[in-house]
Amino acid sequence: MGVVDGIKQRVGKWVLERSMKDGIDLRKLRFLPDSVTMPLKRDGLDPLPEMAVVRREEPVKKLATMFGKGIWLVSGYDEARAALADGSSYSNDIGQFVSQEGRSDEEQIGGLGMTDPPLHTALRRYLTPEFTMRRLARLEPEIERVVNERLDAMEAAGPEVDLVKEFAFPVPFQVICELLGLPVEDRDRFFELGVARFDLSQGGVGVFGAAAHSREFLIKAVAAQRAEPGDGLIGGLLKEHGDQLDDLTLGGIADGVFLGGYETSASMLALGAYLLAENPDAMKMLREDEVGSAAVDRVVEELLRHLTVVQLAFLRFAKVDVELGGQQIKAGDAVGISLLGANRDPAMAGEHPDSFDPHREPTRHLAFGHGLHRCVGAELARMELRIALRALARRFPDLTVTSPRADLDFRKLSAVYGVEALPVHLYGAHDRVRV
Repeated sequence: MGVVDGIKQRVGKWVLERSMKDGIDLRKLRFLPDSVTMPLKRDGLDPLPEMAVVRREEPVKKLATMFGKGIWLVSGYDEARAALADGSSYSNDIGQFVSQEGRSDEEQIGGLGMTDPPLHTALRRYLTPEFTMRRLARLEPEIERVVNERLDAMEAAGPEVDLVKEFAFPVPFQVICELLGLPVEDRDRFFELGVARFDLSQGGVGVFGAAAHSREFLIKAVAAQRAEPGDGLIGGLLKEHGDQLDDLTLGGIADGVFLGGYETSASMLALGAYLLAENPDAMKMLREDEVGSAAVDRVVEELLRHLTVVQLAFLRFAKVDVELGGQQIKAGDAVGISLLGANRDPAMAGEHPDSFDPHREPTRHLAFGHGLHRCVGAELARMELRIALRALARRFPDLTVTSPRADLDFRKLSAVYGVEALPVHLYGAHDRVRV
């Protein structure tokens, strides 16, 4: 479960609290209308066919009305980009709708994607310098080391492995730990907390408990480094702004970085590897060109556009009556923006937008969002994908997925799309399973 799924849960709490006040008990609701869940459903890697119909006929569509407020879906590229860029008409501050009373400090609503200026401006001002290309350059050798270690481990465990378990999740976890500057001796415990945070087997209670524990861990990590700051992001912010940031605030910032860069990158690596295994031409482009070359960049950008693992942008609430795509959105209405729908719009992607084409001219895709809330870690994500996927293509050029697509366990109704396991054969394609 990722940061955007956390928003869904918090919105659910707001809806529940609001409904209880109105005498309606939504805990008895057994299902949500298909119109509401449709943007989160896929057929394998592709959006449902209904998404294309909605985008073509109503790129801004009212899905439902709840408690007198409209629930809107934006799926057209131009309309999505306009809404994402409009910081004056929409609010991302979900905390204003959810009661904070009785919540511990670790459970408070927060994070860049769920705040408005001036708080958002202040938080982003702290983080942005840490994600410049100059600062990120120090991580490149570490990313290469982590990737090569995981490839060695896969080779030792092969010839058949689960790429999600052995590669897709461990790589971004180690990179995030290095970015934050967590001591090596603390990482095993933090890894356990991170895994629990995305485990839905115990339901929401288990997830929220794990989230509180991981935030508490990071708050303690901040306190431990306050006297002697380390070389990572936590230490850097303590050195630069330690007198302005208390342990709780900085721990929350670190937690947002962890959530934003862990599950999303893991999903991109897993699904990216799946697509590469099915596209020898793209695998060849990665294998034969250097990191940073036009060919490698083109493959990575097309993977980002085609997969769009963060399916929905952070939920927005109209602050005023606003017109979008010819529709009148009323103040207080909730607006969901389908990044996947927008990235498959022929208006942006051109012909065959549902095809993965590693030779496609680079697009202005919205995989990282746009405007005020564009992902601050976009360049780190790109660096990680370039290094990891190229190294995977070079080490295992004949990587083969050993399960047909229909047997893979893709996530259902998840704002961050992914696959739970990806069984692969590392060598040779003689026994490749066709889909």
